[in-house]
Amino acid sequence: MPTSAVPSRAELIDHLIQTRIAGEVATPRENNLAHYRELANGNRYFWLGLELGDRWTDEQDVLAVMAERCGVDEDPEHRQGQDTIDPELTVDALDRAATLLRKAVADRQRVLVATGHPGGLLDVHARTAAALLAAGCELVRVPLGLTADEGRIAQFAGVAVYERGASLWHTHSPRPMAEILDALPQEGEALPNLVIADHGWAGCAAERGIDTIGYADSNDPALFLGEAEGTLTVCVPLDDYVTSPRFYEPLTAYLLDAAGLSPA
Repeated sequence: MPTSAVPSRAELIDHLIQTRIAGEVATPRENNLAHYRELANGNRYFWLGLELGDRWTDEQDVLAVMAERCGVDEDPEHRQGQDTIDPELTVDALDRAATLLRKAVADRQRVLVATGHPGGLLDVHARTAAALLAAGCELVRVPLGLTADEGRIAQFAGVAVYERGASLWHTHSPRPMAEILDALPQEGEALPNLVIADHGWAGCAAERGIDTIGYADSNDPALFLGEAEGTLTVCVPLDDYVTSPRFYEPLTAYLLDAAGLSPA
């Protein structure tokens, strides 16, 4: 872990590589390619709430975008073994995300924070939500009683999550976010100006035309395609589940500092 509370860019890049949040990541090449193929074949599970139409039916086109925006190996002949996320691209995306956070604070925006990957990213999202609230943003409160995919939509530490059987579940589904966005106007509440999320939560919000910061792994190409098309505002490449959630703390500290949201 970096020795300083807020790592420099170089320190963060080294940390991302050491913890395999970026660099040589745990997700194998064959898993990445299988997901790119499923997306190209029209499997909507892998579209993460985006409407991709027939624009990405060639697996090689998907791979090219993932090489450019995530940093996976661009060689189509590399079919198995190690794959990568470029840590420089991760930090570049964090810098772009920080610009959106600054704007959210300056404009006192309504912000909705959500995660489909609570085992890895809940703390990242919760710290971001707390910093935005302290800086004067309004955090969207999820209407009570919402359900989706045979589970319940809950909110912890300002972060919307999917819950089943008293447990927080990992989900790629866009349905929980769709339920929230449908329910807010019915409750007389405005939609968010900014969404910070991952998986289908991010894809659904972006498809609805909301400025969205999405975190995405190398085997989740849809959000990167959404960014390439201009639907999703910023996509941050990272391994979204490493051996300890604490490993994301320097990443969060860097993001909040870049946005001017570090604690005094």
